[in-house]
Amino acid sequence: MLDRVVVVGAGVVGLSIARVLSALEGLEVVVVEKEADVGWGASKANTGIIHSGYDDDPVKYPNRARLAVKGNRLWTTWAEQLSIPVDWCGSLVLARSSEDRRVLRELLARGIRNGVPALRILDGEEVRALEPMVSEDVVEALWSPTAGVLSPYEATVALAENCVENGVKILTETLVKGVRVKDGSVEGVETSRGFIGARWVVNAAGLYADEIARMAGVSDYTITPRRGEYLVFDKDAGPKPSRILFPTPTPVSKGVVVETTVAGNLMIGPNAVDLPRDAKEETYTTKEGLAYVWREASKLVKKLPGKREVIRVFSGLRPQPSGGDFIVRVLEEPEGFVEAAGMRSPGLAAAPAVALEILRLMRLNGLDHGFKKRWKAERRAGLRIMGLGWDMLEKTVSRNPSYGRVVCWCEGVTEGEVVDAIRRGAKTIDGVKFRTRAGMGRCQGAFCRLRIAAILARELGKPIWSITVKGTGSELGVGDVKSLLEGEDVAD
Repeated sequence: MLDRVVVVGAGVVGLSIARVLSALEGLEVVVVEKEADVGWGASKANTGIIHSGYDDDPVKYPNRARLAVKGNRLWTTWAEQLSIPVDWCGSLVLARSSEDRRVLRELLARGIRNGVPALRILDGEEVRALEPMVSEDVVEALWSPTAGVLSPYEATVALAENCVENGVKILTETLVKGVRVKDGSVEGVETSRGFIGARWVVNAAGLYADEIARMAGVSDYTITPRRGEYLVFDKDAGPKPSRILFPTPTPVSKGVVVETTVAGNLMIGPNAVDLPRDAKEETYTTKEGLAYVWREASKLVKKLPGKREVIRVFSGLRPQPSGGDFIVRVLEEPEGFVEAAGMRSPGLAAAPAVALEILRLMRLNGLDHGFKKRWKAERRAGLRIMGLGWDMLEKTVSRNPSYGRVVCWCEGVTEGEVVDAIRRGAKTIDGVKFRTRAGMGRCQGAFCRLRIAAILARELGKPIWSITVKGTGSELGVGDVKSLLEGEDVAD
């Protein structure tokens, strides 16, 4: 039988699994993704928080509780190996009432049971000494120093690049249409690019994991989308917290968070709105949802910046499994079908631990490959001009003048950085954006979008009108406008 594993889904969980499997000698790893780039599902639009693991009940949700704590520890190594910027700033769960204080003690006991280190309850004076912008209404807080923040899309790109360095094939714009099963064992996947044979199929398809499972004859759970809406402020807008600020959680969610991203933007959100199962593409924002986020965030801090300082609103969909817990398993039937499904929060935090757990379970079920002697654990990040000192900047620009030509003034991104992103795999305007931050600043791409499209066209050898924002169907134009000037029949 062919010694290949197909991972369905190029999100942070799927690529973490692919990274771990890429360390095995003689095993071919192929990742298939329906979007035009990696990390464009649930991995793209979330808080980016590496939760410490105090929130999840180990009785109700044992996988979430165990894997979040382990994943948090693993990210300290993975982030360093993969050159992923991370701020280990810690988090505060804020109490404003006697009921909130009771919940804090439940969280503290749960966190200790889960093995979360250094948890402590602070009084109001201690809280404001640690985080001055906290509301005067706050009377206590649970302090968790091991929580952190990273950029989820940068982390996903870093994982993808490391996977490719280790021989993984990543097929984007490849839709899985079926899972072929014969005599109780998987044989591979039917895709929009044809059949891919495999001994193992790993279902890490996020919002669509239940649909992939049904293709394999597995129907014991469903995935519904839970929408969360966010507001992002200009980098110059303040005040900004130095810690992650949570309210006390509810049975539904961890609540609206106030945080500073690793890029330096104040961000608030999300709310939690459960949508019908068939609403897995409904990523629009709502007036009511954004108003709720603003209202709840305002309760945590003394003051938010003015609404005119908001430069972006967006929403993300989290995959909510019917049972609540992560689904991490290797099935006996069909043999070779593996699942990492239902990765709602804290899925980002748990991702490295989920990957190692999948490897362990696959080994128990017949995966017998040894480890490579020359597996590459480290990945070199792309050059960021804004982070260079003056002397290094001068040397870099003298060697390659394209690093001196600014394309995105808001984020200080140069032509050289855009070209580097394209050579690392970006094929769309959003692909460049998520690798360089070009287009994420105050003007949201009004200045740089066309310039980036021109560079993409030049580097990819395509006409500029065929360049897309986010893949097929989002082209900048419908054809060469010169055909109109030359009197050609547009209908031909």
